[in-house]
Amino acid sequence: VNASLTPVPCFCDCSFSANKHKPWIETEYQGIVMENDNTVLLNPPLFALDKDAPLHYAGEICGFRVHNGPGGSGSAQFEAVVLDRSTGEGLVRSKEPLDCESQKEHSFTIQAYDCGEGPDGTNSKKSHKATVHVRVNDVNEFSPVFVERRYEASVSEGRLFDRIVRVEAIDADCSPQYSQICFYDIITPNVPFTIDNDGNIKNTEPLDSKRQRVHSFWVTAFDCGKNRAQADAQVIVTVKPSCKPGWIGWTKRIEYTPGSGSIPLFPNLHLEACEETVWNIQATVELQTGHIGKGCDRDSYSDRSVRRLCGAVRGEVDLLPPPSPATNWTTVLPTLPSSDSSLVFSFNGSTHVAVVPDSVASAVSGDHFTLQLWMRRGGASTQPPANQARGTRKEEETIICSTVKNDDSYSHYSLSVHGCRLSLFYWPDVSATRPVKFLWKLEQVCDSEWHHLSLSVQFPSVTLYVDGVTFDPALIHDNGAIPNPAPQQRLVIGACWEPEEKPKDIVNNTMPESKDTGEVHIMCVGYKGLLSGVTVRPGNVEPHSVVECLYACREGLDFGDLETLGSGMNFLVHVNPSQSVLVLEGDDIESFNRAVQQVTYRNSLRFATPGVRPLKLTTSLRCFSEESCLSLIQLEGYLVVLQPDAPQISLSGVGPHLARPAAEFEGPQGVPLFPELRIVCSLSHAVNTAAQGMEGGALMSDAVAHTLDGCEVQPLGEELNPEREELLVDMEALKERGLDIINTTAYIAITGAESISVYEDVLRSIRYRLAKGSARFERRFRLSCSEMNGRYTSNELTLEVNFLHSLDSLYHPSHLLASQQQFLHPSHHTGELSGHTLPNPHRNSVVPGAATVIIMVCVGFLVVMVILGVFRIRSIHRRSEGARGGGKEGSSQWDDSALNIIVNPMETYENHMGIATDMEGECDDEEEVVDSPDDTSDDQRIIIKKEGRDSAPRRY
Repeated sequence: VNASLTPVPCFCDCSFSANKHKPWIETEYQGIVMENDNTVLLNPPLFALDKDAPLHYAGEICGFRVHNGPGGSGSAQFEAVVLDRSTGEGLVRSKEPLDCESQKEHSFTIQAYDCGEGPDGTNSKKSHKATVHVRVNDVNEFSPVFVERRYEASVSEGRLFDRIVRVEAIDADCSPQYSQICFYDIITPNVPFTIDNDGNIKNTEPLDSKRQRVHSFWVTAFDCGKNRAQADAQVIVTVKPSCKPGWIGWTKRIEYTPGSGSIPLFPNLHLEACEETVWNIQATVELQTGHIGKGCDRDSYSDRSVRRLCGAVRGEVDLLPPPSPATNWTTVLPTLPSSDSSLVFSFNGSTHVAVVPDSVASAVSGDHFTLQLWMRRGGASTQPPANQARGTRKEEETIICSTVKNDDSYSHYSLSVHGCRLSLFYWPDVSATRPVKFLWKLEQVCDSEWHHLSLSVQFPSVTLYVDGVTFDPALIHDNGAIPNPAPQQRLVIGACWEPEEKPKDIVNNTMPESKDTGEVHIMCVGYKGLLSGVTVRPGNVEPHSVVECLYACREGLDFGDLETLGSGMNFLVHVNPSQSVLVLEGDDIESFNRAVQQVTYRNSLRFATPGVRPLKLTTSLRCFSEESCLSLIQLEGYLVVLQPDAPQISLSGVGPHLARPAAEFEGPQGVPLFPELRIVCSLSHAVNTAAQGMEGGALMSDAVAHTLDGCEVQPLGEELNPEREELLVDMEALKERGLDIINTTAYIAITGAESISVYEDVLRSIRYRLAKGSARFERRFRLSCSEMNGRYTSNELTLEVNFLHSLDSLYHPSHLLASQQQFLHPSHHTGELSGHTLPNPHRNSVVPGAATVIIMVCVGFLVVMVILGVFRIRSIHRRSEGARGGGKEGSSQWDDSALNIIVNPMETYENHMGIATDMEGECDDEEEVVDSPDDTSDDQRIIIKKEGRDSAPRRY
C-alpha cells in the first residue's frame, strides 16, 4: 500500500456473517392468563437461543410465530412478541379478552425465527415448534341466582320435620371456587325456620295452623367468593290441620256431554296416607249402568239392525218378534218399557208362554245352529209353579224347548237354568241316540242382571259366549230313565210340554197346570224372568268378533297410558268385560295417585242415553303394621250424562206437486214419487277430537256418519185401493241391502239400520201405479224418516200427485163432474186453476190441455167485453153532448141498461156437455171487481154484477 495515501479504516460487517444455526426454544410451555388481563404467564419463560450469537442479525431473534394447535383456534386469539432481540426474550398475550365460562383452556404452537444474515432477513432460520397450553383463570364476576323465585310447601301441624322444602341457587362462574354456593341465609327475622348450607329448610318448633296458617319469608345465597344472590327467593309454607287419611279432591257430581270422547273421572284426586308406610294399595271403581238398557249404553237400534252393523251372517229367525197380525204368538206376552229400542218380554214361569208356529220352527231345524238371547233372571211379577210350591224339589226353568224334524227323524234340545247353572239338553235323535247334557256353572245366571248369551251348536261341539266371554262346558252323558219326547215338531219359549204319550196341548200360549197325582209329569217348569232378542240362525256358528260386537258396551270405564306412570312400577289394572268395574293395584302412593287420575269414562255413542250413573270408589290398604293400618270409607258419587243434541233430519228435493199424464201412471212401471229426494242429517256441537289427532274442539256436521233406521210412505186421506192403485218397491234391492219392508194399504214402512245414501236410493225407486181407467185428479202422500229407532224424526214431506187428462178424456161423462168441481172450487194453493198448477219452469209441471183452452177462451171474451165497453162509453158521451142544450135535465144521467150483459165463458162448454154450472157467492148493492186468487196476472178478474135486488149473482 502506498504510504502516502490516506489510510482507509477497515470495519468488519457482521451482517455478512454466515447464519449457521437455528434458534432453539423449549418444547412445551404452560401458561396462565386472567379473564381481566391479556398477558400470559408462561412456565418456563419464553426465551429463544441462537448459537450464532453474538453475530449481528444471525445471532439475534427477530420474532415468534403462533400456529394453530390441536383445537385449531389458538393462533387467532394469541400473539407472541419479542422483548429483547439479543437475549431472545419473548412475551405471549391474547389479542382480545378471554372468557373462562366459554373456554377454560387454549392450546397452540409457537416457533421462533432469527434475523437472518442481513437487515432484509436473508437466509433466516426457524426453530422447532413448541406447544403452549394456556389456562384461563376465573374472576368472580357472577352472583348466585335461585332456580325458582318462589318455593311452596305444605306441612301438617304439630310436628318437627327434617326437611320441609329445599331451595337451590346456581352461579355462572367457571371455577369451583366462585361457582359453588357456600351457604344460604334466611333474611326474614323471627321465623320458626332454619336453613343449612345445602338449602334445606326445616321448622325449629311445631307449627300451629290455628295460630298462623301460612308462613312467608325470604332467603338469600352466597358463593364462595362472598358474592350475594342477585335476587332473593320467597318461601311459603302452608300449615295443614291434623292429618286425616283418605282421598282428597273427590267430586261427587261429574257431568258428561255426549260426543266428548273420554273424560277423566278423578283429575284432582289423591290419597293422603298421613306418613303411614303402605306397601299395597287396591282401589275398585264401579260404574253402575244396570238401569241403562241391557246393562249399559249400547247402540239404540233394533237387535236385527245391530246384527247387521256387527257383520253377522244373515238368516236369523226372530223367535220373539214384536206382536203383529203376522207374528201373533207374542201377543199375549206382557212387555216392559226399555230405555233402548229393544222389546222386552216378561215370563212368570206358568201362564206366559210363546208357542212358535211350525212354519217358523221348521226354518231353524238341523244340528248346526246359533242361539242368541238377552236374559235377566227375575225382574217380573212371577208366581212359583205348582210343583215348586208343593216343595217337592226345585226344578229347572226352561228358557227354550224345541223338537224339530230333520228329514225322517226328530231332534230335541232345551236350554234351562237351575240356580246358578245353565244347561243345554240335546237329543240328536229322539228315537235312538241317548241325550247329552252340557252344563255350565255361571254367576251371571243368578245375579239378576242383563246378560247376553250366544250358544253355537255344531254337535257334538258346543260353544257358549256369555257377555262376549267363552265358557267351556262340563260334558255330561245323562243315562237316566228319561222318556223320549213325542215325535212332534214344536218350538216353545218360556216352558216345555209334558213328555207323555199324548202331549198336552198348549192353549192360547198358556201351559195348563197338571193335577196333583203324586207324580211329577212336567219335564221342566217355565222360565221366570225377562227375555229379549231371542234369535236362532241355522248353519255355521258366529265368529267370536261378531259375538263381542253384539254385546259390546258403548260406554264404560277406561284407563290411560301405563307408560306415564314410570318404569319399574309394580302396577296392575283390570277391567271386567262390561267395563263397569275397574280395579287398580300398586305399591307406591305417588304413582298410585297418578294412576287414579287417569281413570276415564268414555261413551262412543253419538246420541248417548241421558241419565245418572252411580259411581263408587272402594279402597283397601295393606301396611307393614297391620294393627295401625289405615281404613278408608267408600266414596259415592254419580255421573250425569247430559241430553245430547238432537240431529236435524231434513227431507227435500220433492214437490210439493208432481203432475204427470194419467197414461204414465197406468204404465207397467208407474211413476217414481221421489226421483230427486235428498236426505241431510246434520249435527253441530263441540266435540273432543283428541282421538282424531286434532287440537281443540271442532264442529261435527256430516251426513255420511249418520245411520237411518226407518222411513215411511203414507197415503193421505183414504187408504190405497189394491184393485186400482199400488206402490211399487224394488224387493230385490231391499233384500240385497238387508232392509225390511211392511207393505199395507195404509202405509209402506222400510226399516233397518243403513246409511243415508242407501235410503235415498231406495226411496227414489218407489213408484206409484194405477190400473187402467182408475186415474183421478189428485192423490197426496206423506214421507218421513227416523234415526235411532224412532228417537229422532225428520220433517214430514207432503207430495200432491196430479193426474193430467187429455181434452178428449174430459168429454167422457165419468170424468166431467169431477173436472167441473175441480174448476169451480178454488185450490188451496195460490196459482192453481182447476186443481192443476199453472205453467212454471219446473220440468215436472205440465198445464192440462183442457185448462189451457178454457183460459184462452176466457181471455178472449174478456178482451171483447173491454172493447165493447169502450165503444159504448164513447157513443154515450157523444149523445150526451148533442142533447145538452135542448134535452131534458134527466137525459144526462147514466143509462146502464145496455151494460147489463153477463157473459159466461164456460157457457158454451157447459151447453155442449149438457151440464149446468152451480152458482155460488153473493153480490153487493153495487158493482165490484174482485182480484183473482192468482196474483201473477193482474188482467184476470172476477166480475160480480147486480142486475136486481132479488136476482142471484154469478161468479166467473
